[in-house]
Amino acid sequence: MTGLDDPQVFIPELFASHARYFPDRPAVVVGEVRRTWGEFDRNISRVANALLARGIGRGERVAVLMGNRADTLEVIFGIVRAGACAVPLSGLLTGAQLAGLISDSRACAVFATAEFRERLQPERAVLGGLAAERFIAVGEAASGWVPLEDFLVGAADTLPAVQHQMTDPFNIIYSSGTTGLPKGIVQTHRARLHWAFSNAIEMGFTDAARALTTTSLYSNGTWLVMLPVLFAGGTLVAMPAFDAGRFLSLVAQERITHSFMVPSQYQMVLAEPGLATADVSSLRMLLCAGSPLRRDTKRAVIDRFGNLLHEIYGFSEGFATMLKPTHPPEKFDTVGTPVLGFELRIIDEQGRELPRGEVGEIAGYGAGMMAAYHDRPEQTEALIWRDERGRTFIRSGDIGRLDADGFLSIVDRKKDMIISGGFNVFPRDIEEILATHPAVLDVAVIGVPHEKWGETPLALVIPRTGEAPQPAELLAWSNARLAKHQRLSAVELRDAFPRNALGKVLKKDLRAPFWAQAGRSL
Repeated sequence: MTGLDDPQVFIPELFASHARYFPDRPAVVVGEVRRTWGEFDRNISRVANALLARGIGRGERVAVLMGNRADTLEVIFGIVRAGACAVPLSGLLTGAQLAGLISDSRACAVFATAEFRERLQPERAVLGGLAAERFIAVGEAASGWVPLEDFLVGAADTLPAVQHQMTDPFNIIYSSGTTGLPKGIVQTHRARLHWAFSNAIEMGFTDAARALTTTSLYSNGTWLVMLPVLFAGGTLVAMPAFDAGRFLSLVAQERITHSFMVPSQYQMVLAEPGLATADVSSLRMLLCAGSPLRRDTKRAVIDRFGNLLHEIYGFSEGFATMLKPTHPPEKFDTVGTPVLGFELRIIDEQGRELPRGEVGEIAGYGAGMMAAYHDRPEQTEALIWRDERGRTFIRSGDIGRLDADGFLSIVDRKKDMIISGGFNVFPRDIEEILATHPAVLDVAVIGVPHEKWGETPLALVIPRTGEAPQPAELLAWSNARLAKHQRLSAVELRDAFPRNALGKVLKKDLRAPFWAQAGRSL
């Protein structure tokens, strides 16, 4: 063999490089556990080598059922370093759902902490294809599970000789299921590398960055901050569980420079009594994703923290736009322009590209796109829209418009749109109006059955603490400010909404009882 290699940068090897040159630099902090880059990298290699010793490498998938812990990251990246594909699963799922996704992914091994094992154990029988030694207990010991310490016995802590390919699966992330059953989103090394460097550039991550994550490590949204800061060789601080007061304490104690929260968490931080005196001087960037920030919340965040706020709109299948502090003030109500390496189009129901200013479905393209839905070729193909060059854009299911400068505004989710008497009604427009009422903390508008109109808007409202608004008063107040076709049929009060891991309201769960009561399917 002659000539030079065609060298590529792979995330597992990049972590090894950080450890080689800066072994004592802090890499990960979760609760009381701290790992230097040297420790973090050695632990990743031990997991990788233990997997390889059992024949688990390229072409295999390994499920990770773990909460926010330092060893969660070591297991995930150990799986990837071994050449296998990590399958992190949601802590919001039931035991039957976890078993279903383990089977769906065709995982050959499972790492689980106690809270997951308790749910999964009654479902072990349906996973009979997995040998007992492939169930690894992280944390305290459990009957029928191999302790992680035993699994790692004899495993070297050095980088294994694994050759990665850019097209190899890096992970399978299961969609949140806000509008349907979860689907396995297969992301390659190339997609994850793009995710890391594009967001590092867009949000200013360097080796001096200290990033605080507030959401679950299995969630794709958390990786918006987790991957870039580790890619750059900085420090990741992950909260075991979110608490607004603890968030402010960690920002001060750890001198946090970058952080990510979802809208509901920003609302909790803004309501935290200690915010007025909290030391947030170290912050250089705040990120919001998961669902759009309401205008009033966004202005309050900027007023308290300064002009640091970055907003990402995107979908796990692989597309994102970003509104940044450097964008013109008149673009405040948009979600910005495509993140580095992405493109977007607006298309109509017939798949024709629409000009700027017209409303249609958002389709995205770029290096961070998924490879496919796992084992769902028909659903993968249904997602594809091809442009004039034959490139495969991903249809989002979201409705939006581009302004004259190419900035994107989100109108609503296509599946949340209400068709009432033949008119398209977008819940987000109504929610923005109701959110300005002083007694309203949060609001979700859904379509419910109506004999005459087919469906009609219903507002579900969470009142602010100490407020007791009357539904009839809220209804009259709102309808006085809404167009005739937008008017609400009713307002109901709620204590909370069902949400996914990133705080996005599960509107399908809110709609279901109304449609079931009417004997109609969604």
